[in-house]
Amino acid sequence: LGTARVLTINATTTPRVGRKEFPQTLPLANKELVLTFDDGPWPTTTPKVLAALKHECVEATFFVVGRNVAAHPALARRELADGHSIGHHAYSHRLLTHLPRAKAEAEIDRGFAADALALYGRRDSEPASPFFRFPGFASSPALLDWLQARGIVVFGADVWASDWNAMTPGFELKRLMRRIAKVGRGIVLLHDTKAETARMLPAFLRALKKGGYRIVHVVPAAGAAGARPLIN
Repeated sequence: LGTARVLTINATTTPRVGRKEFPQTLPLANKELVLTFDDGPWPTTTPKVLAALKHECVEATFFVVGRNVAAHPALARRELADGHSIGHHAYSHRLLTHLPRAKAEAEIDRGFAADALALYGRRDSEPASPFFRFPGFASSPALLDWLQARGIVVFGADVWASDWNAMTPGFELKRLMRRIAKVGRGIVLLHDTKAETARMLPAFLRALKKGGYRIVHVVPAAGAAGARPLIN
């Protein structure tokens, strides 16, 4: 399948993307898709997802949970070393709209710090890469403005397979391909913590190739924190 092109984005031009949550999405042509994975890294499933992506020479974006990164730092570093982009998904996947604003901001910053320590070996006051997705898409205008002021792009999604629900890999594949055909292009949301998704992914990537879809890899604008090299 491969990666057709690389799209550089920043919060100035694309502060919030994904038509399920926001009015706009990424500037993609018909049949162009951005693959994203949430909630990892997870030792029993993330390696299978990474292997499937590597086999098809595809780059994706992983929105990692800080406590999982802290528990499995080598997996997070493997994601980055394999050429994938890293996004952030807070520290413990709490729904941030259920928290007072100060605690919600602290939960986001704690995730940034955990991810930066695992990926770069240092604690930063700013995120290791300027991509963020709200757990459960539970955002608020105040938090959205706060992240935009910090130069952080907030990702929603354009299509997903609802893989937080139990289903067989075959059913998930058929549902996801049907939904992708309906929207035509956009940000695809999956979870690298789900065993069914890990089993489905090789067939999904083959189906995308057969269907003439093209993969776009999103990366931070030059000079952003996410462009820093991985330390040894």
